[in-house]
Amino acid sequence: MNVHEYQAKSIMRKFGIALLKGKTAKSVDEAVKAAEEMGGKVWVVKAQIHAGGRGKGGGVKLAKSIDEVRKYASEILGMTLVTHQTGPEGKLVNTLLIEEGCEIDHEYYVGIVLDRATGRVTMMASIDGGMDIEKVAKETPEKIIKGAIDPAVGFTPYVGRKLAHGMGMTGDTVKKASKFMKALYDLYMESDCTIAEINPLVTTKSGDVLALDAKLNFDDNALFRHPDIEEMRDISEESEKELEATKYGLNYISLDGSIGCMVNGAGLAMGTMDIIELKGGSPANFLDVGGAATKETVQKAFEIILSDANVKCILVNIFGGIMKCDIIANGVVGAAKDLGIKVPLVVRLEGTNVALGKKILNESGLDIIAAEDLGDAADKAVKAAKEA
Repeated sequence: MNVHEYQAKSIMRKFGIALLKGKTAKSVDEAVKAAEEMGGKVWVVKAQIHAGGRGKGGGVKLAKSIDEVRKYASEILGMTLVTHQTGPEGKLVNTLLIEEGCEIDHEYYVGIVLDRATGRVTMMASIDGGMDIEKVAKETPEKIIKGAIDPAVGFTPYVGRKLAHGMGMTGDTVKKASKFMKALYDLYMESDCTIAEINPLVTTKSGDVLALDAKLNFDDNALFRHPDIEEMRDISEESEKELEATKYGLNYISLDGSIGCMVNGAGLAMGTMDIIELKGGSPANFLDVGGAATKETVQKAFEIILSDANVKCILVNIFGGIMKCDIIANGVVGAAKDLGIKVPLVVRLEGTNVALGKKILNESGLDIIAAEDLGDAADKAVKAAKEA
């Protein structure tokens, strides 16, 4: 689950992470009032959407007067902000964060993720803050310093000093940065984050170490432990199809390809998508129906897949273990008849009750393209999608 910047910062304050003063606004008048209440001579007007690259898209403005706060707030509120993370459709801006300004000395990057190669939580830092970290990693990887954290020991001052010195910090700034990173690590672990990212982390002319931006993502499976965080969920920022799938216990992620996928098991789903790509096609979605699907959930899965106008073919790939092939076959037949599926339908079944499942498909009277194995299924799906 993702949250807005202002929500992430409200969580960070609970862990003692140094931040600038800020207030949210949902109207121009509220934005002006927020700036006036904070005082000062400079304010930052920030669009609040679940996407990075807001500044490049025109969603972050530096205001040097109350009139400019009013001007920028009126421009940003209600705009459809397009960034490299939103896609061309963009996202509607409904909320602003009005934040006080500061005199920046230098911008850095600090982030925490789980490094699956080492199996350890890893903190990353770079002297090149304020930039796309993916670009830094690609073009100048030597500027990214990593500190793997031993789960038996936790965050230690050594890791903080290593990263701070690696970013070129000296003197008292090293201690402040290490303290900052320890607090961010505590937040990451205690809140069940999947990512905690500060870009930029800044040092100011007065010697402070502050988070100017904040991105926190949380493990959906751990939200039951954090009802206060779950309440921050903004469903207006999430895909309607993905939300609908969640109601039926389906794991669905929309993509931009032309072959709809319905698979049981996340690993098999990813393997199916890989083989589609290998055969020259492109998956329209990730969809795992799980091990307890019924005829009704299979039909709902088809409905969600078919709601994507880009889908030219559907590939059903089922390995029957807990989920028996005959149940899936009945679900496929029922859904195909009830929904009147018009696109080509490729089905590959293997595992428990596979013979019965194939018999149900063969006797359905439907124009179903049977596949013997996954490679055959991908070949047929790619061909059908191209010919559709």
